Amino acid sequence: MSRVTHWIEKRIIDALQKQDDMTVSEIARKADISEDQAHRGIQWLLDKKRVRTTKKAQVILQAGPATIRAIKLGLPERRLLKALKAGQDVSEISDDLGSDYRAALGICAKNKWVRISGGVLTLVSYPDVIPGEDMLERLVNGIPDDAAASDTSANDTTHVSHLKRRPGYVIQKSMPATFSLDTDADTQSVKISARSTAGVGLKADFKTSNLDVEASDRIDVEAPAATLQMARTHPLAEVISEIREAFVRLGFEEVGGNLVQTSFWNFDALFTPQDHPAREMQDTFFVRGATLEQDSTAVQQGRVARMHQDMWRYTWNNHISCEAVMRTHTTCITIRHLAEHNPSEGRFFSMGPVFRNEKPSYKHLAEFRQIEGVVIGQDVSLRNLMGIQRQFYNIMGLKKIKFWPTFFPYTEPSLQSMVYSDELGKWVELFGMGIFRPEVTKPLGIERPVLAWGGGIERIAMLRYLLNDVRDFYANNMGWLRRVNICR
Repeated sequence: MSRVTHWIEKRIIDALQKQDDMTVSEIARKADISEDQAHRGIQWLLDKKRVRTTKKAQVILQAGPATIRAIKLGLPERRLLKALKAGQDVSEISDDLGSDYRAALGICAKNKWVRISGGVLTLVSYPDVIPGEDMLERLVNGIPDDAAASDTSANDTTHVSHLKRRPGYVIQKSMPATFSLDTDADTQSVKISARSTAGVGLKADFKTSNLDVEASDRIDVEAPAATLQMARTHPLAEVISEIREAFVRLGFEEVGGNLVQTSFWNFDALFTPQDHPAREMQDTFFVRGATLEQDSTAVQQGRVARMHQDMWRYTWNNHISCEAVMRTHTTCITIRHLAEHNPSEGRFFSMGPVFRNEKPSYKHLAEFRQIEGVVIGQDVSLRNLMGIQRQFYNIMGLKKIKFWPTFFPYTEPSLQSMVYSDELGKWVELFGMGIFRPEVTKPLGIERPVLAWGGGIERIAMLRYLLNDVRDFYANNMGWLRRVNICR
């Protein structure tokens, strides 16, 4: 332990010599230092046993407005039981309790004090004690948060917890710790004078166990160094950059598009019938009351409409194809690029946010990021597609890959890919892939086969950082963000 008395410690000691039993905030004001410095200095002095804690920090529970009202009128559940016992009509009880009626009825029913049968409310039992009832008066004067530890009733903790769960009943007030000088410690110090003459050292008279240095030379060599938080990119952004780099290395060109798309490119062009459940509100975010100018050619519209009517046997509605939707995938970007440029061969990818009306959970989000890739060429095949996927996964550090047949609406044949995670010790499902159906490509004038695949970027990132909950990427947990390794 350092024998040097830091200048912060000296100021704290001077302040406590003038006034005992002060909080950190009071000490900071008296010593003319910041609260952070006061916290640090007090901890140093506690370690050196020169300061003692006179009162520990604690949380005091006090009566809230609902408790004050319950002291005058009684807890709502007690009022309900009294009224039923007195034979009062339920409608009168409801009017009397007002907004407290439902809560009171729920508590009474849960504890089986009342029974509801056939719409009739009946009193079953009248308890002598209701949880929290005996705490009301005591809360007025304030009780420690750990009341059961110091009080006689073994049920105090349960009763306090019962009231704390109810809005407006309990107010928590933090009582900070207070500190005083430890009078048993040797607080004498020795002055050390420093000479600035070259070659002349410090002179000291070691008479006590502590050391005081002149202001200009007070240095605590054992003080912890400041922690530096270096700037860095978000882990998810790192994975996005790595995926983009992998596609570029494989000879792909990135294409982009708007977040809001017409239903024509998002659904119709991909051979999704206009009455398909995927278009309903539970799956898609529509821009309410908005339609977009048709951004496809008359030839494209006519061919797609005829394909739908011939294959799906329904009447095409051009108004539906103009509906504005938040894109549900990035395939609408790549298929539109192919339709507009109709290259004889090429490799293209798109990535970015997509939107689906999902209930957020550990594996689903309403907004997430997707990667989509396509390859067009005269002789491309499913074997080429599997080879490209293996190359991509290898660049991303995933070596064990397997494929199996599956179904996707606008590709045939279709495959699902899985990769093996050594850290998790299991196979994990990743991208879907296949060859675009002729019903997708021919109406858009695309004559050559098109390989396509895609999937969620967050899924790869979860595998990279071994996360079980996709929401962790967006929780802004600074501790995790600072300590997580950047994996390349």
